[in-house]
Amino acid sequence: MDVISDIIEYLLTKDVDFCDARLEERKQLNITVVNDEIRAISSSENRGISIRVLVNGAWGYASTTKDTWEEIKRTADMAVKMAKALSEGSSKKIEIHGVVSTEEAKPRVLMHPWDISIEEKLDTLFTLNRIERSYDNRIVNVTSRYAERIDHFELANSLGSVLVWDEVRTRIGSIVVVAEAGRMQYSYFHKDGTVGFELIKNLNLEEEGQKVAKEAVDLLSAKKPPAGQLTVIADPSVAGVLAHEVMGHASEADEIVKRRSFLTDAVGKVVGSEYITMVDDGTISGAHGSIPFDSEGTPASRTVIIEKGVYKGYMHSLETAAIMDTEPTGNGRAQDFNRRIFVRMTNTFFEPGDWSFEEIIEDTKDGLLALKSLGGMEDPVGGGFQTTVLMGYIIRDGELKDFVREFTLSGKALEILKTVDAVSKEFELHGGYCGKGEEDWVPVSTGGPYLRAKILVGGG
Repeated sequence: MDVISDIIEYLLTKDVDFCDARLEERKQLNITVVNDEIRAISSSENRGISIRVLVNGAWGYASTTKDTWEEIKRTADMAVKMAKALSEGSSKKIEIHGVVSTEEAKPRVLMHPWDISIEEKLDTLFTLNRIERSYDNRIVNVTSRYAERIDHFELANSLGSVLVWDEVRTRIGSIVVVAEAGRMQYSYFHKDGTVGFELIKNLNLEEEGQKVAKEAVDLLSAKKPPAGQLTVIADPSVAGVLAHEVMGHASEADEIVKRRSFLTDAVGKVVGSEYITMVDDGTISGAHGSIPFDSEGTPASRTVIIEKGVYKGYMHSLETAAIMDTEPTGNGRAQDFNRRIFVRMTNTFFEPGDWSFEEIIEDTKDGLLALKSLGGMEDPVGGGFQTTVLMGYIIRDGELKDFVREFTLSGKALEILKTVDAVSKEFELHGGYCGKGEEDWVPVSTGGPYLRAKILVGGG
């Protein structure tokens, strides 16, 4: 930390507008068990320092994996040289401002993954594997995975912040594949969060394993889904794709300042029904996308993007907040010390409503329940929504009827949101990793409640 602070003092002698330095240490462990056999055990460690310099609106980035004073000083000089070269002839000034703090944040974990033997982690995966494989003789492949990631950060900047914090993430999941008469189906589950091994200890492996195995087996006899513009009840994973991939990416302010988002100039406009409130919240305890601070040292916060159908604002980094004359929201994030900082989401979701899930089903005369999104399309420019859904149920006269296999949901996000007329109390977040475009992955969560809306369905 002394070296990080000293390099800021050094950079301030170089006539820069803003600068920061960030040390990152990352340790990861991944284990895969396939059909009761260990398929892979891999671990990695990375450590490096990132230095940023802002001069007349131009950024200079440089990084190093060496921690001698001379090497860090050389890296700082490189960042200054780059920023000044890019800013030649420019009179543009960006007045960076933000929260100044000196803090050390410890992770809230009950059982640190490092304190658990690899034998216990393997035994968990073998147990889950056997539960799922023994469910039905049509199960041909079961893959179970465990992952842990421990990050350590130290950051100082020219605003005066000096920060130290750690992030711990744990994840477990499995995929079950079944086959019968030339047909194959599968289902999956995963659990994760900014928690320790207590995530695994609190799981009912028997229940989780049998549930995902049953889903895969039942899909063998599932019917073909209907198609057309239908009343759809989207589960939290499907609602999360709509919140994250379309509305979320389009609400990242670096897209707004470049006018590359369909939500540019949307503040104050009605973009959904009164049932829709959407937030990005990096402060949720235990959620996979939660962070104490972003990669710029801004504390995580709760940012209201849509409130009762009215668009309220964007997610910001230090730079976009300065350009748009507002406060940073703690969304300046980088994949690692060797990557640049973009405006990125943390935990992005629609807030729960007043209906119970059962009430929404009972109130639906004809419709389709959509369960388990398989991913979606990012379209911050056009505002299009598309996702593939693993399975669902046809709803007739307020009851779940035929079980149906994979189908697609699509449409314009704003048109869908304006038709939402019921939002459940039930609420779930699902973790994962989000790329900006195709690269620069950061941990996030998506999800939310069950939503009822009009959506275009494509049959399987």
